[in-house]
Amino acid sequence: MGDDVYELLDGATGFDWDDGNAPKVASRHDVAPGECEQAFFVEPFAVTYDARHALHEPRWRALGRTLAGRHLYLVFTFRGTGGKLIRVIQARDMNRKERQAYEQIQTRVEKDPDVSG
Repeated sequence: MGDDVYELLDGATGFDWDDGNAPKVASRHDVAPGECEQAFFVEPFAVTYDARHALHEPRWRALGRTLAGRHLYLVFTFRGTGGKLIRVIQARDMNRKERQAYEQIQTRVEKDPDVSG
């Protein structure tokens, strides 16, 4: 299921923010919706499928960073007609282990730009 996430991201037309997820993401970990959106466009953006939490809908975990360099851990799914909207479910600062993994990915990408996160 998770193998085609980059195709889904390529086909996404925007983000799904509403009174349910926007305030929750902002209040729980002080991450603004705009920061979440930025992380999807700054390379590297590393994504894995979250089978354990995908009981009701497919979910993915991602490591990314904002334009200001803030390292974020994100959980997201796709919603809207045809699944074209990215809906962020959770966003927070990366923990130490996640940041180390992200830095390793970043180093690999810098050495070989054809490597994806």
